[in-house]
Amino acid sequence: MDKLLKLLNTNSEFTTAELATMLGEPEDYIKAQIKEYTNKGIIKGYQAVVNWEEVEDSFVEALIELKVTPKKETGFDEMAEQCMAFEEVETVYLMAGAYDFALIVRGETMQEIAMFVAKKLSTMESVVSTSTHFILRRYKDRGMNLKDCKECSDGRNLIL
Repeated sequence: MDKLLKLLNTNSEFTTAELATMLGEPEDYIKAQIKEYTNKGIIKGYQAVVNWEEVEDSFVEALIELKVTPKKETGFDEMAEQCMAFEEVETVYLMAGAYDFALIVRGETMQEIAMFVAKKLSTMESVVSTSTHFILRRYKDRGMNLKDCKECSDGRNLIL
């Protein structure tokens, strides 16, 4: 894996000077690499990892698995494009296993997500079945710990 991309993935706030020092490369070279990665579409953007549980106006998220019948001409790509078009859908993954797709869906309430699945996702022509898993708490997201280990303990380890 490219060391520069790995560092940027870990912390996109590193300056080009910091990256150059860490990698032992000239800063101009690092700037040129980042520009090249951006132009090629390898770097798609930068995002903060937010602990949404600490924000007042939060939302509900669910991981929704879809089993689909792929189209003969386009395989799974057409279904992926249809799923990505919904504003409620944050993330789309093609998976191996019992289900073909995993979607991260965001809504204001669990009921809103349930209605999205019932009225929009499950009614799509190629969808065979769905499985919805509501995300109750995030402990780690994109490599960042969101909870102090003391908060994570539910006391079960105290029972002997």
